[in-house]
Amino acid sequence: MTTARKAAVLGSPIAHSLSPVLHSTAYRELGLDDWTYERHDVDERGLEAFLDTVDHGWAGLSLTMPLKRAVLPLLDSVTEVAESVRSVNTVFLTPAGRKVGINTDIPGITAALRERGVEHVERAVVLGGGATAASALAALARMGAREVTGYVRSAARAEEMREWGGRLGLEVRTAAWSRAAEGLGAPLVVATTPAHVTDALAEAVPERPGVLFDVLYNPWPTRLAHRWRARGGTLVGGLDLLIHQAALQVEVMTGRSPAPLRAMRAAAERALRALVAREGKTID
Repeated sequence: MTTARKAAVLGSPIAHSLSPVLHSTAYRELGLDDWTYERHDVDERGLEAFLDTVDHGWAGLSLTMPLKRAVLPLLDSVTEVAESVRSVNTVFLTPAGRKVGINTDIPGITAALRERGVEHVERAVVLGGGATAASALAALARMGAREVTGYVRSAARAEEMREWGGRLGLEVRTAAWSRAAEGLGAPLVVATTPAHVTDALAEAVPERPGVLFDVLYNPWPTRLAHRWRARGGTLVGGLDLLIHQAALQVEVMTGRSPAPLRAMRAAAERALRALVAREGKTID
C-alpha cells in the first residue's frame, strides 16, 4: 500500500513535453499506482504563485525553460551541484515540506554519454550559452575535461560561461558564434541551442567527426545531426538526456532505485513518434 502523491512538469510552452509519459510509465513499473504526474503551463511571472500551492501531497516538480533559473530565489535550499551552474531542473519536497532545488541534467548528460561509450573527455566544444550549456560544462568537468571552448552570440554570454568555468575548475575559452564551424573538429561537440540554430553548420561537419551530443529531440535528427551521422560520427540525442535526467528525478521523488529505464525509453520513443506524426514531420 502506497500513499498517493503527485508531481508535475512546469514550463512555458509545455504542451509537447514528454515528461508525463516518462514519469507515469515509471510509476506503473514501480507499482506506484496512486501517483500522478501532470504538466502545467507556468511562466516566470506565475512561478511563485504556483509554488505556494505545493503542499505535502506533492513529491516534486520538474522544471523546463524558462524556469530553471527563475526558481532559485524561491527555494528553501539548492544543492551544491545546482548552485554551481545556477540552474535547477528538479524541485524535491522533503517530508518537512521544504523545497530543495536539484539539477539532474548534469548527471543525465554524463549518463547519456557513457551509454554511447564516452567515459572520459579531454577537450570539448559547447554550442550555445544558456542553462543547458552550464549543465554541460559541469558534466564535462566531471568527465575530466581540461579545455572547453564555448561558441556564443554575445559578450555577456561569453563572460558568463567563463565565470561558470572558474567556479567549476574548468578552463573555458569563448569565441563568437560566427566562428562556430571551426569547433566541429573537436572530439566532443555539445549543441545546446534551440531548434534550427545549428542548421547552417551542417555543411561544415568534418570528414571524420567525433561525437555530437545534440540536446534536441524534436525535430530529430537536426540537420547537423543528420550530416554528422552520414559522415560516420557518433550521435547522442536529446531524448537520451531527457530519459536519463527523468530517471534520476523519479529516483529522487519516489525513493525507489533504479528507475525502470528500459520501459521509460520505450514509452518515450512511442510518444515521440506519435507527436511527430501529428505534426506532419518525419523522424528516423
